[in-house]
Amino acid sequence: MDAVQKANSGHPGMPMGAAPMAYAVWSRHLRHNPANPSWFDRDRFILSAGHGSMLLYALLHLTGYDLPMQELLDFRQWGSRTPGHPENHLTPGVEMATGPLGQGISTAVGMALAERFLAAKFNTPTHTVVDHFTYVLASDGDLMEGVANEAASLAGHQGLGKLIVLYDDNQITIDGATDLAFTEDVLAKFQALGWHTERVEQGMDVNAVDAAIVRAKRDTERPSLIACRTVIGYGSPAKAGSAKSHGSPLGPDEVLRAKEALGLPPEAFWVPEDARTAMDARTKGAELEGAWQAKWQAYAKEHPAEAAILDKALRGDWSVDAEALPRFEKPIATRAARGDV
Repeated sequence: MDAVQKANSGHPGMPMGAAPMAYAVWSRHLRHNPANPSWFDRDRFILSAGHGSMLLYALLHLTGYDLPMQELLDFRQWGSRTPGHPENHLTPGVEMATGPLGQGISTAVGMALAERFLAAKFNTPTHTVVDHFTYVLASDGDLMEGVANEAASLAGHQGLGKLIVLYDDNQITIDGATDLAFTEDVLAKFQALGWHTERVEQGMDVNAVDAAIVRAKRDTERPSLIACRTVIGYGSPAKAGSAKSHGSPLGPDEVLRAKEALGLPPEAFWVPEDARTAMDARTKGAELEGAWQAKWQAYAKEHPAEAAILDKALRGDWSVDAEALPRFEKPIATRAARGDV
């Protein structure tokens, strides 16, 4: 609320309504290390609904990434690392730039597919060095896009069991109720595409969302869509459940009323110390990456050739010996030559 109000621009409603979903993922499931956002085997979290960027920035700040409070104060300001929509080359911990609806969930399918491919290529019966989930927070607008449907079809076909999408089903768009233009049975569609689906009617209940995620992780043969019925602008007496909280600041008076309704003090950008302590993921993150590094060292010792190939790829080293490439006497289509190369 405060960051959007200070910037006098942004989308407060989605972060307020989706906070319980995000908290469930980040505090109980996400494997990551704030000190090393590029740790290879981290879980990925994609905010496909990029307009809700302040939710992601708050999570990054609280869990210990290099995103100090001043960056939240400078939300949407020139030169800050907190632009209106997330940018992965700008803000540590952001996996991809999102904003155009449908792009996040679709790219996440590619990330989950990459995890599947690399695990099959490099893991051995005694060494597991590729083993991570891809989580997505998606909106109604994301699921309206054609590219999202195409990607979801591929994910179901491939059985990407480590892809979990949380659908922020708040029934509101920028124009008003979603049923103005979107009335399809989303769960039935995803079931038809080969997904595990579940509806959480109490989407503001962290424990209910957490339990749904646990069940989704157990289904290793199918990607999962968890539709959580949430309240956009939750806590705002005048604008909760309304399109008025979607893409405009609540207003100074409404921010104060919302804080009072939520039992929060009126100070701007106030964060309780117990919340900071509970959300700080640096110690656990270092332990998780340390345990993985031990696995990697053991793997590299027993499988040095394979480890060298993966390490080269992770460093972005795509150099090749051109003289070693095959030569073709007759003209050949690139798509056919690729198989020989």
